[in-house]
This record gives sequence, structure tokens and C-alpha cells, in this order.
Amino acid sequence: MTVGFIGLGNMGLPMVASLTASGVDVVALARSDERGAAATAVGATVVRSLAELCAMVTNVVLSVPADRDVESILLGDSGLLALLPAGSLIVDTSTISPAAARRLAVLASDRGIDFVDAPVSGGPTGVEHKTLAVMAGGTPDALTRASRVVEPFTGRFVHCGPSGSGQVAKACNQLVVVATLQVVSEALVLAKAAGADVASVREALLGGFAASRILELHGQRMIDRDFAPRGTVKMQRKDIHLIQDLARQSGIKSLPSFDVAAANLVRLDEDGGGALDHSALVTVLEHDTGVSL
Repeated sequence: MTVGFIGLGNMGLPMVASLTASGVDVVALARSDERGAAATAVGATVVRSLAELCAMVTNVVLSVPADRDVESILLGDSGLLALLPAGSLIVDTSTISPAAARRLAVLASDRGIDFVDAPVSGGPTGVEHKTLAVMAGGTPDALTRASRVVEPFTGRFVHCGPSGSGQVAKACNQLVVVATLQVVSEALVLAKAAGADVASVREALLGGFAASRILELHGQRMIDRDFAPRGTVKMQRKDIHLIQDLARQSGIKSLPSFDVAAANLVRLDEDGGGALDHSALVTVLEHDTGVSL
């Protein structure tokens, strides 16, 4: 199998490394010498234009930040939909709006191209350990094809429904992440204020129904004051807007637990914390309560 790859960031580059380590020939689009060198170092063939990439592949994976980035890559006379032959497959692992995913799937279908929205959860660690969760939307045949392409870095691949459904699932995933970051922050701050050993409380909670990956990983980061960016506050804010838009479009007027957490993340971003890991949400609680972990 030969796979084209576009988007060599924190998620994309580890995905490329997993693909090449599994024996997949990867043709990576690199806009800079630095990204090109990084892709070459993990075994990819590097090209500099979409035209070059499309001349070499019929399976393409995307990992880029937002709707506008995906649209700029797919659309126009020099976009993927114009350059790829009929029968090609595009697997978009980016997190974008369900509406954009549905629109792009229709435009791709008009050109005889399968488009699968396949956002992921688990971060670079999930790619490395092959535990990444993929939430996919599209036709059954396209999903079968896509599952084979992403198998080298996937722990769980779930067909969530027609086009756009993968992005709906990702929005729900991010809702849980944001709300749980808030609750974990509150629990740890309460433990500290009440005089308990915070690290021991976290350890105890991990043995009961309160256990979660957020408590395990981000709870430890909160205690360690380790806010080096993995998933940044600014990127989380982008997801917040996607969730809020989806709720409005679906007739949901409020998501109470999420709304509180979202407001605190927005505050943190506006106060200059946008480049921090989203576990830094605890600092907002610390500020408001006067209790520091």
C-alpha cells in the first residue's frame, strides 16, 4: 500500500512514523525544509506539491487543524478533488465541523472519490502505542477501505454512521474531555483545601468509579505543574466552538457541565494561557478559590 499524507504536526508525524514502521510506503507533503527532514527521518518520501503527491497515490490521509485547512486542500482547481483520479480515498483525521465533513463528502462523491471523516482521540501517545480511537463517518465500503489505511496506528476504529458522524462523535468526546478536566480540577482543589494529600487522593480515586484517563494523565500533570503543551488550550477552544455550534444546530440550548468548563478555558486563553496544555485549567480554579495544589 502507498499512502499520501498531509499534515506533519504533533499528530501527523507520529502517524507517518507508524505507517512506515508497518511497511507502508508514505508520500508526505512538506511545506518546509524542517517538516520535510522530519518526515524523511521516519522513512517517508517527501514531495512539495499536491500535484506531485496525487501523481503517486490514490489513498490520502489528512491531519490538519480546522475546516478551512481541509477545504483549502480539497477544493479548487489545484485541490485533491481535482487532482486525484476517480476511485481514490481521502481519510480526514482532522477535527472539523460535521457540516463541513458532510459537504466535502458530497463534493468528493461527485468526483467518484470516497471521503471519510475519521477524527481521532488519544494524542501522540495513542499513536505510539497503537491505542488511538478513530471515530469514522461515511459509507460502509469507504469505511472498510479507510480502516485498512489507518490500521497501523489504530487501537479502535468505530463506524459511527454516515458522513459527518465521526465528527459528531469527536465533538461528544471533546465535550467529555472538557467537562472532566473541570471536575478533576475541582476534586483536586477540594482535596487540598480539606487538608488531604492530593497525590494520595488521586491514587485512591483511580481505584474506584471515579477513575478516568483524564484523572490518570491530566490529574498527574496538574499535581506536577506540568503544563507543557500536548493538547493546547487554544486548540481546545476551537473544539469548544465546534461543540457549541453543533448543540445549537441540534436544538440543545445548554450543556451545563460543559458550559462552565468551556467558560473557564476561554478565560485561561484570554489571560495568556493559550499555549499551555489544557490541564492548566486547574489554575483557573486555584485562582478563584485561593487554593494551590
